[in-house]
Amino acid sequence: MNDGLIPSRYAKALYKYAKEQKASDEVYQQMKCLEGSFVAAASLQAAVDNPYLAAGQKQRLLLTASSASQEGCFDRFVKLLIKNNRVNFVRGIALAYQDIYRKENGIVRVVITTAAELPQTDVDKIKAIVVKAEPGKQLEFDNVVNPDIIGGFTIAVESMLLDASVKNELKKLRLKLLS
Repeated sequence: MNDGLIPSRYAKALYKYAKEQKASDEVYQQMKCLEGSFVAAASLQAAVDNPYLAAGQKQRLLLTASSASQEGCFDRFVKLLIKNNRVNFVRGIALAYQDIYRKENGIVRVVITTAAELPQTDVDKIKAIVVKAEPGKQLEFDNVVNPDIIGGFTIAVESMLLDASVKNELKKLRLKLLS
């Protein structure tokens, strides 16, 4: 089966269920927290994939990683994933759910990538520029630190990318010197 199809279908079903339960906002925050846990701890996916870890332990692990409470929408959803033997797709489902939620609520995700942590005043200036360039849109900002860009920053808004990184400038210079 397609790894993208399963998470997409489960995410759509979860969104529909959460919306019916008037908990779609809460589940969205839990999915963001869960994805953050996967990024912070690479061993989380290995634990979820581990066939020797009991279903109850996986359930508690995912509830803790998502900051969700028991007997909520997310808890019932995790039980369903475990029952259907689909718990290993939970990270893809979290990503797909976030995409569905943003699309349904008109939220535009803006990812600001820098080589080092920026002072809050600089981040606020960048955010102000993006808000001015995208008037009337509801923006959700994520700050990412990636030392590979050497310096400067990149801003990704939907499918557009503003690349003001040193890495990109060096690449352009290299191409110019080669031609």
